[in-house]
Amino acid sequence: MKAFVLPKYGSPDVLELREIPRPVPKDDEVLVRVHATNVQPADWHMMRGEPYIARLMPGPLGLREPKISILGADIAGVVEQVGGNVTEFTPGDEVYGMPKSGGFGEYACVAANELAPKPKNLSFEQAAAVPLAAGTALIGLRDQGGIRPGLRVLINGASGGVGTFAVQIAKAYDAEVTAVCGTRNVALVRSLGADHVVDYTKEDFTRGDRRYDLILDCAGGRSGAACRRVMTRKGVHVIVGGKGTRWFQPVLHITATLAANPLVPQRMAMADVIGYPETKKNLITLTGLIEEGTVTPVIDRLYSFEEIPEAIRYSEQGHATGKIAVTVQAA
Repeated sequence: MKAFVLPKYGSPDVLELREIPRPVPKDDEVLVRVHATNVQPADWHMMRGEPYIARLMPGPLGLREPKISILGADIAGVVEQVGGNVTEFTPGDEVYGMPKSGGFGEYACVAANELAPKPKNLSFEQAAAVPLAAGTALIGLRDQGGIRPGLRVLINGASGGVGTFAVQIAKAYDAEVTAVCGTRNVALVRSLGADHVVDYTKEDFTRGDRRYDLILDCAGGRSGAACRRVMTRKGVHVIVGGKGTRWFQPVLHITATLAANPLVPQRMAMADVIGYPETKKNLITLTGLIEEGTVTPVIDRLYSFEEIPEAIRYSEQGHATGKIAVTVQAA
């Protein structure tokens, strides 16, 4: 099979398109013929090994070289083979899911508990855009944020991969949603259901008069202290990520925000989809929202498999609206 292999840290130029053996599923795994994947910030952070401080922490970044050789954390495709202990899938099933790696290859082995049947009303490219980003939004709003009807929710970074899902999911829970984005995406986030839109090029939401019960921060451009100025006393501030740098960010931003927990009445939390144990249940929940028409992936650009390095370059610019999808193999 063909796959883009990451032999060392660096720019997209270090990715090598190679012919490698097809993986063999373990007893609790499923071999998926990958039809589509997507490119997201997690991919190029791992490709570059940044921020450098993360190489000293538990996770996918090795100190001198990557622990993961094939990037790609979201896939949609067709079951090719199942492991000996897998009973819920059979060859030919259309699935989508969130493997630890392998999306940048024609085949990937995925734990059965990280897969679910693909939403019937989505293409493979649309489905591949869902797992990590929509799962992060769901965990941040529902599990960490305790979202419920009538809650006043602000989503900072509402036009990005996580943010576009978060606006729709928050509205599905009948929350009052304020979306923060740039000028060119105001119409988009309104179309996704946002009740109020703040154009960050014209207004600083942390200086406004409105108060929020829940802030889902996908952008990280404001400090925890600044966000607390516009939160209710028992509000929740959930961090998804933030602007990265080579050395420390967004790790220091996340750490500093969470460190305030014992000192302030509001609660600080982080949406960690990678370490979440209920991936399949979350995917099934998302499938329900998608098939009923409540949630729809927003696709910025579609690339071919051979264009994955170029797709990463575009992602690194930080201007993508919604998701960047990749067709790996035609359906």
